[in-house]
Amino acid sequence: MTTQTTPTPPRMTTQLRQTWKGLWLLGVAAVHTVFGVVVFQPQLQEIAQRGVFDSVGTDPMRGAVTWFVLFGALFALLGWAVLLVERHAALAPVPLRALGAGLLALTALGIVLMPASGFWLVLPPALALCLRPGR
Repeated sequence: MTTQTTPTPPRMTTQLRQTWKGLWLLGVAAVHTVFGVVVFQPQLQEIAQRGVFDSVGTDPMRGAVTWFVLFGALFALLGWAVLLVERHAALAPVPLRALGAGLLALTALGIVLMPASGFWLVLPPALALCLRPGR
């Protein structure tokens, strides 16, 4: 008679535990950008119809969507950089507390200015980046 063991649930790998902050930021950037493309589709179409170059002008909505989409791209670059540093931190731990503190300050300001926003999504990785490496 053979005994069957109950499979144990998969554990989070060490690398995933160390690199979740960069992945999280990339996810927030993707959601931010997709949201902007969907919600601001009329303004983006207007920018395209005007030939892109110098198409924003003084229109506040076209300016807002430009900053919204560009911020998503910038945030993706930040997430990618954090992910690369996290992946290489296993070889030589790199403290990202200064980056975390800056990101936390910007996030807090964003939450204060716009409480009903996606800034809340940045709190977990910002706080985690403020901790010592390996925690």
